[in-house]
Formats: sequence, C-alpha cells, structure tokens
Amino acid sequence: MGGEKGAPTSHGPAAPPPPVVAPSAPPSMPMPMPMPPTAVVFGDVHQHNPPHEQLPNLQFCLHSNPSWPEVFALAFQHYIVMLGTIVMLASFLVPQMGGNNGDKARVIQTLLFMSGINTLLQTLIGTRLPTVMNSSFAFVIPVMSIIRDFSSRAYRDEHQRFVHTMRAIQGALIISSLTNIFLGYTKLWDKLFRFCSPVTIVPVVCVVGLGLFERGFPQVGKCVEIGLPVLILLILLAIFLQQVRHGNERAYFVLERFQIIFAVKIVWAFAAILTAAGAYNHVPEKTKMHCRTDRSYLISSAPWIKVPYPFQWGTPIFAASHIFGMIGAVLVSAIESTGAHYAAARLAGATPPPAYVLSRSIGLQGIGMFLEGIFGAAAGSTASVENVGLLGLTRVGSRRVVQISTGFMIFFSIFGKFGALFASIPLPIFAAVYCILFGLVAAVGVSFIQFANNNSLRNLYILGLSLFLGISVPQYFNEFTASAGHGPAKTNAGWFNDILNSIFSSSPTVALIVAIVLDNTLEARSTVSDRGLSWLIPFNRRDARNDEFYSYPIKVHEFIPSRFLH
Repeated sequence: MGGEKGAPTSHGPAAPPPPVVAPSAPPSMPMPMPMPPTAVVFGDVHQHNPPHEQLPNLQFCLHSNPSWPEVFALAFQHYIVMLGTIVMLASFLVPQMGGNNGDKARVIQTLLFMSGINTLLQTLIGTRLPTVMNSSFAFVIPVMSIIRDFSSRAYRDEHQRFVHTMRAIQGALIISSLTNIFLGYTKLWDKLFRFCSPVTIVPVVCVVGLGLFERGFPQVGKCVEIGLPVLILLILLAIFLQQVRHGNERAYFVLERFQIIFAVKIVWAFAAILTAAGAYNHVPEKTKMHCRTDRSYLISSAPWIKVPYPFQWGTPIFAASHIFGMIGAVLVSAIESTGAHYAAARLAGATPPPAYVLSRSIGLQGIGMFLEGIFGAAAGSTASVENVGLLGLTRVGSRRVVQISTGFMIFFSIFGKFGALFASIPLPIFAAVYCILFGLVAAVGVSFIQFANNNSLRNLYILGLSLFLGISVPQYFNEFTASAGHGPAKTNAGWFNDILNSIFSSSPTVALIVAIVLDNTLEARSTVSDRGLSWLIPFNRRDARNDEFYSYPIKVHEFIPSRFLH
C-alpha cells in the first residue's frame, strides 16, 4: 500500500500498512468508522431521504392563497369534482324510492345545499382543513332498508311512497346524528385516536382511497368511449406538463391547476357530438343512460329557483329500527372523514390533525347530519375523498379556495337550472377523474410510513393484514349483498343487520379495527419508537405548531367553555 500512487511514502515498505482510509482523509475531517457494506448503503439512503413532515412541492399551503381569479377558478373545480358523487348517489337511490326526475333534481339540490353549509362550518370551526363535506355512500345500506320497508306498503302513487321514504330518512338522520355529537363533544373520539400511531394511519388513509375503486373504473367501463378518453387525457397532460415546465411557465401552471376542467370540457363536448350525431340511437337503454348527454332529464325537470327549507318533505317519521340501522352508517362516515382529514392535512402542508381537533370535527359533523335530517337530505355526509385528492393534483391546499367553493354549491343548489347543466355531465366522465384522485389519496396514506420503522417485520405484518382485510372483507360483503339481496348479517333484528353490514362494508372501518387492535397489542410496549409514536404524540398535545393551522378564526373562548374546545 505504501507504494500506491498518491499515498505517503515516508513510512517505507517495511512499515506496517496503515488503514486504507487514513492516508486519504484530510486532517481536519473525522476519520470514517469502518462499517459493513450493507450498513453503509442503508445509512446513505436514510441520510439522503429523511422524513418530511410537509410535502416540499406544494404551491400554496393551508393559509396561503393564490390570486383571486385563480381562487374562484380552483373553487369551481372543487365544485365540479364533488358534484359527481351527489349525482351518482341521487341517481341510484331516488328511482328506488319511487321518485321521478323532478324529485331527483330536488334531492340533488338539497344534498348540494347541505354540502355547502357543512363544508363552510368545518373550514371555520371544525378541523379548519380544506376538506369538502359531501354525501356518503356509507348510508346506502340503511337507506335501502328503509326503501324496502316502505316498498311493501300500499300507497296512492309512487310519489307518495317517495315522500314517505324521505320522511323516514329524515327521522333516522336526526336521531342517529346524536351519536357523532356525543362521540365528538364528550371527547371519546379524542381518546380513541390517541391510540393511533403512523402504523394505524397508513392503512386507514390508504383504503379511504382504494376502498372506493367501485366508483372508479367499473363506472368508466359503463361507457368506455367517453370515460377512457378522460383518464388517458389526464395521464397525457401529466406527462406533457413535464415537457413544458421550463419552456412556458405560465402554460405549465394553468394546465397543472385546471387540468380536470380542461379534460371534462373536451370529453363532455365530444359526448355531446356523439349524442347529436345519433351514435347512441340504437343501443340498449343502459348504454343511453350512461353515454348520452340528454338522458339525465335534470335540466328540464329542475326548477329555476328553489331554496331548500326545513321539513320540505313533511313531518319526519321516527322508527327505532331505522334509527339504529342508520347509526352504523354514521359511525362509518366518522371514520372515513378522519382518514380523509389526515390526508388533507398532509396535502395542505399542515401538521397532522391532533386528536382533539378530530374530536371537535366529528362532533360538528354530527351537527351537520342533524341539519341534513331537518332539511331533508337523502343521506348523511362525510369528508369528500375526491376533493382531498384534488388538493394534491393542483398542489394548492388553500383553505380559502374550499371556502369559496361553498358559494358555488349553495348558488347552484338554489338556481336549479344552472346547477342541472353541470349535473347532467355523464357519470363515466366523473368516474375517470376519480381514478386519478382516489389513487392520490391512497398514495398519501403510504407516505405516513416514513414516520415509523418501515423495516420492522412487526409493522409490515400489521400493515399488510389491515390493508388486505380492509379491501377483502368489504368486497365479500358487497358481493354477497349483490347476489343474495341482503348482507351476510341476517337475523330477525333488521337494525342489527344494518349496523354490522354497514360497518363491515366500509374499507376504512375494517382497516382501522384490524390496525388499531394489532398495533396496541402486538409488542406494543417494546416497539414505541418503531411505531412512530415519538413523532405523533407531540402533535396530539397542545403543540404550538398546531395553532397555526387549527386555531379558531376568532376568540371563541369568550363565548364557549374551554372544555368543549380542546
């Protein structure tokens, strides 16, 4: 070694060879410790990829705002994205209730109006995150039970059956909403989520997105010629954006933030051309319903001006079986919202929502469902996963954008003809957009694993089992229901069946149950650091970093006792 080029020669050939690294190391630098090759590799990876509490590529975070023209354009895009879920839900439920096209238009208006009110409340005094509150498919199971109950009775006409069904849904929502109010404002939800670590958060947030796969490509496949072009166009835009980023900055930012509006407008116009050209004149009726732009009948049946008002369908009908069945859906919506809030906080550049913030959010969500019952909504609400995904797609997590979007929701819910124009967009177009947005939310869930030890076999076991069962168990329940006409839980107590079927048909709920039980029982005491609790626990306390994102906009301590706020 002494004669090697560049090495000192003063030692002479008879001297003991020095360590390999010693001669080449500058005197002012510490001598590196000899380590096994594998340790060096993993150490380098960790050094160059440290955990990031905030995503580095966000253009605007929670309390920073684009220019006002961009705010309004982004807010309108949020309105378009959330509208698809409401139309899907109303199009599925209202015909089975016996309602006509006019009834469907009024249900859509009511759901849209309440989404605007509840979103505004959540962004002001709830989590204060940029999450849109939207109608939840978790309520389909108890609502279908109410529909079956009233279908067996005699009515003067189908519209009367529809009205009675809506009144029963109103009554069930009003009483069952007290569940979330109780869980939130008694801090039980706070205590539950203090048991959660990043190992629990990962599967819950992941399946919040992955569990909605039935609203993605299966819906696209119902009209491939208009659904698939939207999906392909959005992917091509993502590729094209990288090519124009350095050549034309203005074009890059416009396309990046409004790519969904561009894709929807182009393919919607294409669908209108196919409809006008007679491409769907001689196809099955189902194909017409999904492909044609004139088969929703919403524009012709929606009123010009109609303000949703309390008890618009009549006096609520209260039945114990309906109320208990609805409680299962209320619990599921709370868990789905919690998962969506974690994802929204990460995409908005905020700290993870503390348990006490989640608790007050669930309490306020219960108040929102109470209002939905009073105003006659056909289903309760939850945090919109698709709008959370939109935060990541546009890289704009501004709270102001979502608050302005509530103005579009309320405006188009009152001026029905204008709202019906956008509600008539074929559903496969919405479904193609959701393929991108749901996938983004699932990927955000994966990112939480960086705060735990992702080389721990114990953690990998919990993640794998909760992810798999979170998708597999609801799939079994849904397939059983589709083939047998009822869920696997079938006893003489219909309300008990609805609770079990609702809970185990929800991917986030199953994933949370499996993950939280295993994470707090399987080597829980000896793996505190591996679970990532050292990172998460400070945020669940009164951390000053949280106040920047979750404090109230005004000094409400002067009006509300502090025990209800923290």
